[in-house]
Amino acid sequence: MPSQNSAMQHGQFSPAHIRATWSGTASVEEAAQAFGLSRSKSYDLVRRGEFPCRVLRVGRATRIVTASLLRVLESGEPEYNTVDTRHLTGS
Repeated sequence: MPSQNSAMQHGQFSPAHIRATWSGTASVEEAAQAFGLSRSKSYDLVRRGEFPCRVLRVGRATRIVTASLLRVLESGEPEYNTVDTRHLTGS
């Protein structure tokens, strides 16, 4: 019997399928399914700044950067949002 992770890697949430069908950003719900997380757990991680890939906030909307999601799925390494302060200091 294939594991849930195996099913995700070869099905609707495989990196190849995501690359072919998703746009530049995804909803938190779509990203949650790709990672095998619940919707509520995903929103909790977003709120705490601990979601494993880049998160964009546009007004009240929260979107997940698809390229970041793919890198995390393929590498297994989280890619948290970081604040680049270089432009604030003029360097």
